[in-house]
Amino acid sequence: MNTIHSYLLRSQSLLACFTTRHGGTSRAPYTSNNLAFHVGDNRENVLQNHDLLAESLGYTRSRLIHMRQIHSDQIVIINDTHHFDTPPECDALITNRPNIPLMVMSADCTPILLYDPTTQTIGAVHAGRAGALNEILPKTLHAMGKEYGTTADDVIVLLGPSIHGCCYEINENIAHEVFVKGYANSLHKEDKRIFLDVNTILLRQLETVGVKKENIEVSEACTSCNNETYFSYRADAQQTGRIAGVIMLK
Repeated sequence: MNTIHSYLLRSQSLLACFTTRHGGTSRAPYTSNNLAFHVGDNRENVLQNHDLLAESLGYTRSRLIHMRQIHSDQIVIINDTHHFDTPPECDALITNRPNIPLMVMSADCTPILLYDPTTQTIGAVHAGRAGALNEILPKTLHAMGKEYGTTADDVIVLLGPSIHGCCYEINENIAHEVFVKGYANSLHKEDKRIFLDVNTILLRQLETVGVKKENIEVSEACTSCNNETYFSYRADAQQTGRIAGVIMLK
């Protein structure tokens, strides 16, 4: 199973990594490590991919919590009553319970993993354009503060592989929305084409809430440019699988 681990969290007592599209059992166009059930892939193949990932990372698949992601600002606090077969409808998960892996899936949107070493709290966040403009990331940090006492000074943030501004072309209506929200610096034009870099929005939000720059890790991988390694909704013409970010307190 091919996974990419964090350099910021490598020495910490937790699991934190991102998957690639390699190492699973799914067939084209989901080749091969698709972890999403909602994209049209064979369910048994997806379950086998989850089992392979769980075995390689050392957790129990039934305890993994993933999401039915809806591009919202909804956040769910995870406890021992949640389990694999009943994923909540939301775009962020937080918990302070050990041995409960949290998973965020993506195929161009930014998968985000959060860790507060002081309160021993973790989070998994799904942030595409809609989620970023709805401030799902700062709202999740606020929820961690309200529920567990997390402060911006302590939290470590990992932004995983996602589509970058080199490839994410948008229309004028979306560009206007981004501009009105105050994120004009995330836009750039090439001739008559407009491109958006969602990570620029997310980094601005992290700066605003006070997360330290040295506590932020950003993947340099653009999922569209590196389509041979990652699933990309755009590069794969919308029919594709999902990579994932996984985080768990040990």
